[in-house]
Amino acid sequence: MADVKLHIVDILIIGFSLLIPILISLRFSKRQVSVNNFFKAGGNLPGWAVGMSILATLISSVTFVAYPGAGFSSNWILLVQGLMVPVTLLLFIGFLVPLYRHVINLSAYEYFEQRFGFLARLYSSLGFFLAHFSKMGTVFFLIALAFSKMTGFDTMQLILILGILVIFITLIGGIEAVIWLDVIQGFLLIFGGIVSLVVIILKTPGGFPAIWNVASDNGRIGFGPYDLDFVHLTFVVMALNGIFYAIQKYGTDQTIVQRYLTAKSDKQAIKASFMGVLLSVPVWALFMFIGTALFGFYKLSGQMLPEGIKPDAVFPLFIVNNLPIGVIGLVLAALLAAAISSLDSDLNCLSAIFLEDYYTRFRKNTTEKEKLLAGRIAVVIAGIAALGVAAYYINTGSEGVLGIVFSLYAIFSGGIAGLFILGIFFPRANRKGVYLGMAACVLFTGYAVLSSTPFGNEGKVLLDLGKFNFHQHKLMLGVYSHLVLFGVGYLASLFFKEEKDIRHLTYSGWRKSIKRSNL
Repeated sequence: MADVKLHIVDILIIGFSLLIPILISLRFSKRQVSVNNFFKAGGNLPGWAVGMSILATLISSVTFVAYPGAGFSSNWILLVQGLMVPVTLLLFIGFLVPLYRHVINLSAYEYFEQRFGFLARLYSSLGFFLAHFSKMGTVFFLIALAFSKMTGFDTMQLILILGILVIFITLIGGIEAVIWLDVIQGFLLIFGGIVSLVVIILKTPGGFPAIWNVASDNGRIGFGPYDLDFVHLTFVVMALNGIFYAIQKYGTDQTIVQRYLTAKSDKQAIKASFMGVLLSVPVWALFMFIGTALFGFYKLSGQMLPEGIKPDAVFPLFIVNNLPIGVIGLVLAALLAAAISSLDSDLNCLSAIFLEDYYTRFRKNTTEKEKLLAGRIAVVIAGIAALGVAAYYINTGSEGVLGIVFSLYAIFSGGIAGLFILGIFFPRANRKGVYLGMAACVLFTGYAVLSSTPFGNEGKVLLDLGKFNFHQHKLMLGVYSHLVLFGVGYLASLFFKEEKDIRHLTYSGWRKSIKRSNL
């Protein structure tokens, strides 16, 4: 595939698409004179734009490349995680959004300090750092891998070029430019996916019915296996993981919580969160089915795939070999847009966490100018660190990138969803009990990772306990970590008393305050 050359028309379209984020970031650059503007857009954005930004942040190039790769190589089981998002969140998102807007300044993890003390804030913010550095590295790697396969350029060179572009955009335009870019990029990504699927169906002999039949005959349709089995990847494993993923992502993830703070009002912020939740699932499903359709296309069309091609590279191969000139450029521009919309958001949010949770805490008498400078320096450092993670991914094994992403989220989640559930829904939970829960979670996670993850060329685990090694599926590690922190934290809290009034930080207390305000 390295000999594929893009037409000049496609190159011009891609080049123009890269100018758009630069121009938009320059357009908003003059407003970035305060921390409030750089990280919260002055709290003055419409809900629909914030909702599209949430969608664009969630889907990224992982959706564009890895979901088709997963759909091509297997059935739709990895989509189960996404399907659990609206099921879980529609129950409490309407209460959570205004709560955050009223009790935190910038960092989502400020809530945990108010509820359980500084150690809880430190624990949760470090979990965010770990998860998102791995995620950003994955996105950099995916987009560079796709373009290297299509153009023959070196993957590492493409990673560096994209990294410099994203760092520049984030530095200049702040969160306001990030969100308006997300609006454009979200629409472009959806358009690219729909166009690609239509072309695949039209080019496949027999069309949609033939695709469905061959996919069904080869086990590409459905969400199974449905066994009650926690050792292998099953529907139950993905469903449980999806529940905690939804809670963690929308309840504790800075990239989402920070979006709540940019909206004009509580009503607009709630509208944005519902919009992001409800749109993300059909978009995930669209790109998963593109993989299914690609499987049918290559089975029925007679076109041959290169020997040893990775599933994540099948969709990029189809794009350059089967789409018309001009349409190739538009779809590849959508792929770039997906990557940029995720990466610039992560950089801005990582910088916000550094500034709010660490820098201003230990340097209390800093000026607004010093804070803004520190935030921008953090953007650069975080961007460079993510590029280092991407360079590491170049040498990863044959496992699909989507599986790697889910595994890293499971490992680095650190029980934060359990911490969130204790804080919001259990007034009896208190600081001392939760700290014991955090300690238990760290010990359990360390045991599970060290006794199940191969290290070195020999594939041995660092902590070999024989039959007591952690043998269940790696995605269950994330589920268990949340349950361990929740269970130990709650039981331990029964032996201590809460030392301060935390009623306004819990669901029950918040509901009572709303009722009183309506009287």
